[in-house]
Amino acid sequence: MHVLILGGTTEARRLAELLAAEPVPGLRVTNSLAGRVSAPRLPPGEVRVGGFGGADGLAAWLREHEVDALIDATHPFAGRISFNAARAAATAHVPLLALRRPGWVPVAGDDWREVESLEEAARSLPGIGRRVFLTTGRMGLAAFADLTDLWFLVRSVDAPEPPHPPRMEVLLDRGPFTLDGERELLRRHRIDVVVTKDSGGAATAPKLRAAREAGVPVVVVRRPPVPDGVRVVAESEQALRWLATRPAFPAAG
Repeated sequence: MHVLILGGTTEARRLAELLAAEPVPGLRVTNSLAGRVSAPRLPPGEVRVGGFGGADGLAAWLREHEVDALIDATHPFAGRISFNAARAAATAHVPLLALRRPGWVPVAGDDWREVESLEEAARSLPGIGRRVFLTTGRMGLAAFADLTDLWFLVRSVDAPEPPHPPRMEVLLDRGPFTLDGERELLRRHRIDVVVTKDSGGAATAPKLRAAREAGVPVVVVRRPPVPDGVRVVAESEQALRWLATRPAFPAAG
């Protein structure tokens, strides 16, 4: 059996670790990374880096490499690859599972302003605050490039490239982040509004609690939907159990 994991997330690495912990004879696992981060955390096992050339290219790769199961464990906001995966899996007749961490849920005391896109987030900011903690990564900063009257603290793994806001400080860092660290960051930079994508997970959630404690509003970009008809699980262990039910899984015999 050959399993292709479209990865780059904590959940994808966890699944690869589970599969590598007790090797199954006859099982091949390929981890695919998009290559957008200069120094990614590599999962155990075989790794390929780079795109496939759209849905048709991915379907051709699935056929050429005789893939028996495809797991889309990409970031919740990697919408294009998820739809390409659904199309490719249908074309190549390969079973597909989406592994998605649950989104965040507001609690008492949160001041969330939910929007549908980065562009809508940018349009809403002038009426909310003037010192922005932008935690949406280095991709998509062009949406905020025209906000010349606001100051931005941008946190990302790699340095962003133009276009981006003219009044900006860059903080190169990678999660997980601590609650004390997020509290201090908001205080030191006098942040009065946070912008984030609803990526879910615990690694970057402390900023939400820090904002709640400080009474700072949070602009939350809703995540795109999973393609219709694709089964979704929330945990790597669930994906492992799904794989074990596939007819081609070595242990199934």
